[in-house]
Amino acid sequence: MRRLLDRQLAGELATRHVRAVAETVGVSERTVWRWLEQAKATGQMEAGVRQGYAVSDEVWELLGEVGGNVAELRRRLAAAGGASVPSASTLNRVIRRDRRAGRALLVEREPVVAGPSRLDPLSELGLNVVAEKGGDGQVFLRKQKDLAQVPVLVPGAQVVHTAAVRSVLRTVAHAAAVGAVVCLHGDAGQGKTVALQYALSQLQHPARVRRVHVGVHPTVPELRRVLADALELGRRLPRGAGEADLTLVNALRQPRVLVLDEAQRLPGPALEFLRGLWDHPDTDTALVLAGAGSERALRRVPALASRVLTWKLVPRLGQWEVATVMAAFHPLWEDVTADDVAWVDEHVGHGNFRTWAKLTSHLTAETYGKSRPVVDRRMLERACARLMGPL
Repeated sequence: MRRLLDRQLAGELATRHVRAVAETVGVSERTVWRWLEQAKATGQMEAGVRQGYAVSDEVWELLGEVGGNVAELRRRLAAAGGASVPSASTLNRVIRRDRRAGRALLVEREPVVAGPSRLDPLSELGLNVVAEKGGDGQVFLRKQKDLAQVPVLVPGAQVVHTAAVRSVLRTVAHAAAVGAVVCLHGDAGQGKTVALQYALSQLQHPARVRRVHVGVHPTVPELRRVLADALELGRRLPRGAGEADLTLVNALRQPRVLVLDEAQRLPGPALEFLRGLWDHPDTDTALVLAGAGSERALRRVPALASRVLTWKLVPRLGQWEVATVMAAFHPLWEDVTADDVAWVDEHVGHGNFRTWAKLTSHLTAETYGKSRPVVDRRMLERACARLMGPL
């Protein structure tokens, strides 16, 4: 620090000098600049020893009992009336630091329903991941199966096990186990596709998943053909409508998961056709209907809507969870201040996961090649302007 101060007084200090010090000691450039200002003001060249807050073994065990929910942990500490309880930000920071250092968080597993595996929806999950829970109960997946199938859109990003993702995971597992019809809906860009793709990749038998790609307002013959393609019937589908439908029903006897995205494109006759196929008592294939506005399309056909086992809404990110979710989604957001995150969400993000992913993509491109990129307000303003125009 003394050498940096001498260079600054001589007018020779450059950003590269600060960057070299930051990389050497493992802190951000902003921190080194702050140390330099403190050295000029106080004359102290060495950083003071900071005791800080430490999580005891008893508190760490309590964190595991509450499922990693830091807010609940803080409430329990306050209710116990012990020593002074740290702020929520301090508690989150210290717990995140300890987890990164390798401190294991033991979280009690949820009970698995007993009974035959075919009727146990959770037995369909192949969760071959190492999961940790952090602030506000978010679960960060360190190793994920078939992650290439999940469109996280940004290099270095990861799926965040939010409450919405967990709910979609269980909804899809339940449908796969009992051969039910479910509807996954929510506004565009809320993360439906990512949550659905992740849930499908975690099924015990992902090879049984079949995806149906439909155009806008397909006719019944067109829907019949795309269903045949998804079920790999090929040219074996008879030309007659009655015989073709019987062939489809025979194919649907197997326990599969048929995924039809953008279900809002389907007109009434096509939805009635699906209702007829899934009304057959021998049908054992689950049907997942997803898309923005898919719930409104299905409700126009009451006979099919009444057969939907679960209506699952994927909501936008709440203001209280954006900072935590984005810090888990990509490392670029870890050191961004809560005020800056709130500013971005208010002006551009609006809790829309797709918008946040696009912002992350812009920031990733701008910081490419920097060893320790620091995202500041000016950089955020430039990224937002690329999406929304000048603010």
